[in-house]
Amino acid sequence: MSYALLASTRYDPLLMSCVWNNDIDGPSPYLLLHYQADRLIASAALDEKTFRHGTTLSNVKALCDKVVREHNDSRGETPLKIRVVLNPSGELSATVTPVKAFTSDPTLPSLFNPLTDVPPTPVLIIHIDSQPTSDTISLKTTDRRAYDDARIRAGLQPVGSLDPPASDAPDDVILYNTRNVVTESSVCNVAFYRNCRWVTPPLAVGCISGILRRWLIEQHRIFEAVEDELTLDSIKDDEWVLVSNGVIGCRLGRIKLHTSTNTGDYAKL
Repeated sequence: MSYALLASTRYDPLLMSCVWNNDIDGPSPYLLLHYQADRLIASAALDEKTFRHGTTLSNVKALCDKVVREHNDSRGETPLKIRVVLNPSGELSATVTPVKAFTSDPTLPSLFNPLTDVPPTPVLIIHIDSQPTSDTISLKTTDRRAYDDARIRAGLQPVGSLDPPASDAPDDVILYNTRNVVTESSVCNVAFYRNCRWVTPPLAVGCISGILRRWLIEQHRIFEAVEDELTLDSIKDDEWVLVSNGVIGCRLGRIKLHTSTNTGDYAKL
């Protein structure tokens, strides 16, 4: 087995004030942790011969509580990215990395209407990859070679690298498959504004089944595209794109097909 299953979540005290962010114990400081546990359990069940059963929301939460407590005992309430790994043996492990605190509901960008609303700042700069990627799957795993390769082509470093990006690197890069259909970005699910609503690629094109993507679909804030709707030739320079994952929440970006400006902090998440 060449990979383990992965869940990247976020601990942030501000999430306790978001009424939508509850788990079985009520308001949670973890971003949709019950969705993260659901995905780990479902992903493990897809390969019963490799992954042992036993993962539950309770033991995922207990592990997150443990690593947060160990990190924050002498540091106060530091917001953290938590990387949870489920190995084929059934063992769960986790590591933490400090992140910048949320200052508002991290899902608010999904309510932005590019046709009527005042554009927010700052805005991420997003490029399109220079070549297709053919080996992505809907499971989130520790095998990130396809995503790291796309980041390197865009002048970015692999996630977790301490090396700086190229001076003209974007904040993120969007991948597409061999049929020239958009799949996702190197670290996020994506959605484009089409016919007065945000539209996201379906899982069938090869994108990861993101937990915030699932929540946004359930809340009717984004909608699944038909399989070949979001093709490369439908993407326009400077158009809006909504990116989301279980650590950063939702962010707004603009597509730059020919020029770029590095805005800094995003690539570090």
